[in-house]
Amino acid sequence: MKFLKDEKQAFVCIDLFLEKSWEVIAPFWPLKHFVAVNPLKGFEHLPIEQALMKGAVFFQQDKVPDSLEEINRQTMKWLQVFFDEGQATICMPLRHKGLFFSWKQLVYYDVHLHKGDIEKKNWILNLPNDPKKVILDCLLKLNISNEQCELFFTLMLTTLHGWASYIKYCARWKKEETKFFYKDLEIEYMAMRLATTYILWEEANNLIQWYHEIENLEEKKTSPLHALQDAEKKYLVPLLKQFSSQSFDKSTSAAWAQLIFCMDVRSESFRKALEQTGQYETFGYPGFFGLPIRIHNTLTEKIYASCPVLMHPKYTVHERPSNTFGAFHKDTLQIFILFKTLYQSIKYNFVTPFILVELVGFFTVFLMILQTFASVFAKKCAQVIMNQVYPLNLIPCLEEIPFEDQCFYAESVIKAMNLEKKFSPLVVLCGHVSATKNNAYSAALNCGACRGHNGVNNARVLTKILNAKDVRKFLEKKGILIPEHTYFMAAEHNTTTDSVTLYPTDPYPKILEDNVRNLKENLKEAQKINGQNRFQKIVLNNEQNWQLRRTEFLSADWAQVRPEWGLAGNASLIVAPFYISKTLNFQGRAFLHSYDQHQDPGGKILGKILASPMIVAHWINSQYLFSTLDPVAYGAGSKTTQNIIGKIAPMQGNASDLMTGLPLQSVYANANTLYHTPMRLITIVCAPFSSIDQVILEHLELQKLLRNGWISLVSIDLDDLTFPRLLERNLSWKKLL
Repeated sequence: MKFLKDEKQAFVCIDLFLEKSWEVIAPFWPLKHFVAVNPLKGFEHLPIEQALMKGAVFFQQDKVPDSLEEINRQTMKWLQVFFDEGQATICMPLRHKGLFFSWKQLVYYDVHLHKGDIEKKNWILNLPNDPKKVILDCLLKLNISNEQCELFFTLMLTTLHGWASYIKYCARWKKEETKFFYKDLEIEYMAMRLATTYILWEEANNLIQWYHEIENLEEKKTSPLHALQDAEKKYLVPLLKQFSSQSFDKSTSAAWAQLIFCMDVRSESFRKALEQTGQYETFGYPGFFGLPIRIHNTLTEKIYASCPVLMHPKYTVHERPSNTFGAFHKDTLQIFILFKTLYQSIKYNFVTPFILVELVGFFTVFLMILQTFASVFAKKCAQVIMNQVYPLNLIPCLEEIPFEDQCFYAESVIKAMNLEKKFSPLVVLCGHVSATKNNAYSAALNCGACRGHNGVNNARVLTKILNAKDVRKFLEKKGILIPEHTYFMAAEHNTTTDSVTLYPTDPYPKILEDNVRNLKENLKEAQKINGQNRFQKIVLNNEQNWQLRRTEFLSADWAQVRPEWGLAGNASLIVAPFYISKTLNFQGRAFLHSYDQHQDPGGKILGKILASPMIVAHWINSQYLFSTLDPVAYGAGSKTTQNIIGKIAPMQGNASDLMTGLPLQSVYANANTLYHTPMRLITIVCAPFSSIDQVILEHLELQKLLRNGWISLVSIDLDDLTFPRLLERNLSWKKLL
């Protein structure tokens, strides 16, 4: 290796090669904060044809050299104990010292690794504390040349890419919570990985030759891109014909209420069902409602970010009980948590589970029978109990958000939703959550814009801001006149059952009692309508009340592997005025973001939509796409054979890599039948193509995704529906239809 003659220069080169190799890896958020990510994000700088081939070479190989299999097994067992979040009975010693140092101090006693070899044991004993020096030494001993170094680093990561993805998340996102604990984590992991490789496989440079052989084989295979293109054409052409053949009702008659839902595809079908029940206007907007906040629940003491990963939370909003019994509830809840912690510690211990069976076996059998044969009843009983222990009437306190910032977010959100010209008496901000039992992937069904959490908290914060008189006076100076009688209310949409619960953060005027009562009735009617539409393809009985019971059963059944389909079937992002959803039927496959080209002459709002919500929609779409293409390499395999390791992520069986995608049950109707159609995101923007050109010119990330074919973009000018235009990969526009 040329650069090894000078240690300082060698370290510079190692830093450079490490940085490039980690770029290939997409981060993986743990299940409790499940965030959709394109598994080939590290290749988005390449045309998608090349990226698919690279992904097949690096990630889709189910057979690696036997020596590397053993290296992976030995690596995984140490990572499992280091990153454990409460499942292990005994914590790994010295974790606070970091990954490499704690591993280095303990691995000397790992007979399964060094097999008692005196030379290897002495080498381990004399390892330097600086991980870069260990990397340098291993590269020398493994005879890795300067030219091979970057590729070798990359292979060390991609041949155990699930753990590498989680480590990248910890190093670049979780380190904000525990800065010292994860300092230099990526370098430390590579040092540990290379040291393990040298101990077990001194001829590891053969991995380079293995890679080139695999690359030659993959280049001869048919690309899946052709199948994607066929599916996209089959979807896009009928959709465009809907636009060109419809006359849209742009009437401005007074609405009974305006409801703002998340742009989630599940909201799209519910919005259409609700609009059938009465004179309602519904809008689509990212479910965090523009607030970069973290939530601190003062009862459970849980703190979590509730905004997209593209932004960092700036403020902590404390939720406190609205009644005088808050202290009592908190004490009761702490006792409940204490018993739960004690139960889990006994359950996970390697001796006491036998005692646990004798102590509580009868009680747990009774609960299992109740959950199996009376799941809905059991869930309702649990809700009654939890409402006593953990009341739902927590009120957000906004002391940490300065008044000026409250006004800024209020103005930004209202303008982005195109609400500033007309307000109905009741405006409802509807966050969403998925309520399921015994579901490790529950966060994947919650609000992606809130990092896998409940979006109602953000809705409650924003409604409290918008109902404040001082904020309204400020908005009036900005030309946004909110009538005195207009009231903002938060709501929670349960996407599994389609039930909607209203949460007024302040007392609403008596004059609105009829509006609220009618809305509740119409929300229940929309629940029945949408429930019937969702299940008409997979059940025989279409009677509405039966459909409602069916969704409740799926939500409460602890053995159900498909409690809801989530965002399966997603295909497009529609950026258009609110009245589009009343006329067109997107069949629950479209993200809907409200936008009016006539209220955005400068294109600033459009720029924010394409640069942020569209990127998030692309990540979600890509996660479903690749989890369908290869449910093992990019997905999570079957739920029925999974184990959750360390309370952070699933693995298959008892010794596999972390599974970073969606389970097979999220994208397949059964073992052999697809439910989700794999295709790239198609974005349809109702705006002149000249406005879109200006936005693309200002955002390099958009240029990269569009030029490389990761996203398709169509322009439809609502003032002239004759010629929709498709943006080609050279960023020129082509007329369609």
